[in-house]
Amino acid sequence: MKAIVVGSGGREHALAWKLLQSPKIQEVICIPGNGGTATLPGCRNLALSVDDFEGIARFALVNNVALTVVGPEQPLAEGITDYLQAQSLKVFGPTQAGAQIEASKAWAKALMAEAKIPTAASAVFTELAPALAYLEEQGAPIVVKADGLAAGKGVTVAATLEAAKAAVEAALGGQFGAAGCQVVIEAYLEGQEASVLAVTDGKTIRPLLPAQDHKQIGEGDTGPNTGGMGAYAPTPVLPPSLLEQVQRDILDPAIAALRDRGIDYRGVLYAGLMITSTGELQVIEFNCRFGDPETQAVLPLLLTPLEDVLLACCEQRLATLPAFDWQPGCTACVVMAAEGYPERYPKGMAIEGLAAAAENAVVFHAGTKLEGGTVKASGGRVLGVTATGPNFDAAIARAYRAVEQIQFEHRYYRRDIGHRIQGLIAQE
Repeated sequence: MKAIVVGSGGREHALAWKLLQSPKIQEVICIPGNGGTATLPGCRNLALSVDDFEGIARFALVNNVALTVVGPEQPLAEGITDYLQAQSLKVFGPTQAGAQIEASKAWAKALMAEAKIPTAASAVFTELAPALAYLEEQGAPIVVKADGLAAGKGVTVAATLEAAKAAVEAALGGQFGAAGCQVVIEAYLEGQEASVLAVTDGKTIRPLLPAQDHKQIGEGDTGPNTGGMGAYAPTPVLPPSLLEQVQRDILDPAIAALRDRGIDYRGVLYAGLMITSTGELQVIEFNCRFGDPETQAVLPLLLTPLEDVLLACCEQRLATLPAFDWQPGCTACVVMAAEGYPERYPKGMAIEGLAAAAENAVVFHAGTKLEGGTVKASGGRVLGVTATGPNFDAAIARAYRAVEQIQFEHRYYRRDIGHRIQGLIAQE
């Protein structure tokens, strides 16, 4: 069968790579893809925009595509699934109504309140004066979030009242465009974060292995938030007993609440969680798609054919699928970025050492393009270097060995991905 993967990042490269491991998959077409998918055997790029719903549908119909997997949140929020489903195409990804769970943090907070899902106390504002008054009342530390989609950069964890006020003023002042016309201000939670990517057919929901992301740009988890600078899986923050609690108290109630709203949600429900110092589970956010870079850390361990999972969700028969099969061991993904990200950064740098790095790891391309036979950097997050090992020490060491073999001007990466592991293991 043929499959389409919509998107151009590391997540989409990982999805195409995993799909192509199955003998059932004849070809994967990435729209628009990147420099890595352009050279992946069995894969080809198609130069269409992710918001060209008509063009994507026409290609899928003419070429008898069996499955379309939507990677990024933006086309989901704009209704790509609704459009393709109207053409009788199978799509893995929620409808526009379901994608509101990520496209509007205020909408998601209201859903969580209805479903009695544990989450931080919050308030929503569209005007500056009442938002600033609320900040004065609550004090710091506190969290300020642009309500809409801001490419993972719309959240400020403010340690001081001044920083919180500046974040509110920037968001309501247009820093994130329409995404910041409304802000959610919520209580600061302290503890360990974890990401649970769960697949669902709208009735049944099953978690994949839990991962831990490193959102901040600087080592020691400092500096502004990014789309993610690295991840590892499975995180010991969420042992099986706690993952059962996530299923019972968060995932099942969320899908039930969506159904109650008349939403047939088929795709990924990504729960960003905080495990507090007292062991309580709190939802930081929900996302409507595979996480990036968590997908690059989780999929290499999946042994169950990915298309079996995704098609079962599309066809609403996930309950009949056997338990997912996982490779033993651990993974670590280190994101290599362009210096200056998440602000202004250079582009066009030639990338060398990819073949050598592939001896130790899988190199998933994110912001790259193939130009005259040379892979060049074209985005802020350039590569996701993922290694597998029997334990975390081995996986992390292999990932960094591969990173050191890759060279391009103005490269930047955190040297402490997995730094929380030692503390977690030491506590066991």
